[in-house]
Amino acid sequence: MFYVLYLAKDLDVHPRHFGKNLRDEIERKLNDEVEGKCHGKYGYVVCVISVSSIGKGKIRQDGTGYATFKVHYSAVVCRPYIDEVVDVVVTSVNKAGFFAQAGPYEIFVSNHLIPEDYEFNTVGEPCYTSNEDGAQTVQERTEVRLRIVGTNLNQAEIFCIGSMKGDFLGVISAAP
Repeated sequence: MFYVLYLAKDLDVHPRHFGKNLRDEIERKLNDEVEGKCHGKYGYVVCVISVSSIGKGKIRQDGTGYATFKVHYSAVVCRPYIDEVVDVVVTSVNKAGFFAQAGPYEIFVSNHLIPEDYEFNTVGEPCYTSNEDGAQTVQERTEVRLRIVGTNLNQAEIFCIGSMKGDFLGVISAAP
């Protein structure tokens, strides 16, 4: 789920920042551009740990005066994997299943991946309730433990499919 990776990025810097604080400006700009964003196949960048090197700047030829710097850095990234077990918070429930949030990524659990002893209930707030004793309820703000069974990564976001079927999976705590 969380990893330390060594990455590289080209940053464009305006000429007004050239001077004794150039390194600080490059590090600030790097943090602004990568932290909290999805980085394609690597996942979400949680934070930049350190900048290992900043290459020599190359002045762009488009007449703006900007310089491009190649920055090598290490960062903590968050990426889900198939068969990973995660604790999530349910964000919405409908007849097709429910959506949940686990850190920066969203997980959908189809009603086919919810145990058979749960039944969709529309009385009051939509929820899934266990048939055995009715004590287990999946509704908004419920904490649930899931297994990730599928992932879809693209440049802008990570989307997962989860399952509540399995040993030690299910409701952790009810909604407040």
